[in-house]
Amino acid sequence: MPDRLKAHLKNIVPIILGTAIYAFGIHYFVISNELMEGGVTGVALLLSYIFGLPPSLTTLGLNIPLFYLGWRILGKASMGYTVLGTLSVSFFLWVMERLIQMGWLVPFRTEHDFFLATAYAGFTLGLGLGIVFRYGGTTGGSDILARVAHKLKGWSIGQVILIMDVVVIGSSLFFLPKEKILYTFVAVFIASKLIDILIEGAYAAKSFMIITDHADEVSAAITKELDRGATLFPAVGAYSKQPKNVVYCVVARSEMKRLKDLVRSIDPLAFLIITEVHDVVGEGFKPN
Repeated sequence: MPDRLKAHLKNIVPIILGTAIYAFGIHYFVISNELMEGGVTGVALLLSYIFGLPPSLTTLGLNIPLFYLGWRILGKASMGYTVLGTLSVSFFLWVMERLIQMGWLVPFRTEHDFFLATAYAGFTLGLGLGIVFRYGGTTGGSDILARVAHKLKGWSIGQVILIMDVVVIGSSLFFLPKEKILYTFVAVFIASKLIDILIEGAYAAKSFMIITDHADEVSAAITKELDRGATLFPAVGAYSKQPKNVVYCVVARSEMKRLKDLVRSIDPLAFLIITEVHDVVGEGFKPN
């Protein structure tokens, strides 16, 4: 099998799996409890609630003109995985509809504990979309419009998607109880956090930039006491004009206090800059 085909399969299989999980969450938790979603999927759900139209068909129908728009403006190279993701979502939505009609899948519906349904809706949607996004796919809809607006107008992709989601979910206030809309925002929040974790990685850590007159001692202590690597960068003090080394290292969140205490024990006057690291690949963290 050619290497290029293998590389594509490594992305295609997870994208299809992610869309299956997403479609399951839509039918099993969202539709059964009359919750909402943002974007084109949200429009499809609204049409389902009002007119009884199947989301599998309306999702595909709404995305077809967006495919054409994206293909013309963004180019076919950037649309391949988007088309795959969107078609997969429509297909698995249809599969779930058939399973429900045949009685092989009984959606989770509650009259009392809506927070439970909301939490699991957010989890399944976030898990599915997170897998799709992590492997370069999308589910079309608002993502295509946002990328087109970014290319033509320079607008922020995140802000465009957020505005469209708010408009779609807000429009459902005319047709659904406001309590369901509030629960929907909870589900969207949970999903967004899980998507961030899956995209940015579960190996989040902290990076330290340590400005000290004892850089060699600090770096040696980090290597010996924490078993972490450290890098020395040459620098010059803006006020003193004296050359010195800056220590840079990355540690797990659980090691933050140990590192701060270690640095303070060597140089109480050391200046520490601590920043968030969303993903780490390499020795001591996630394998390359």
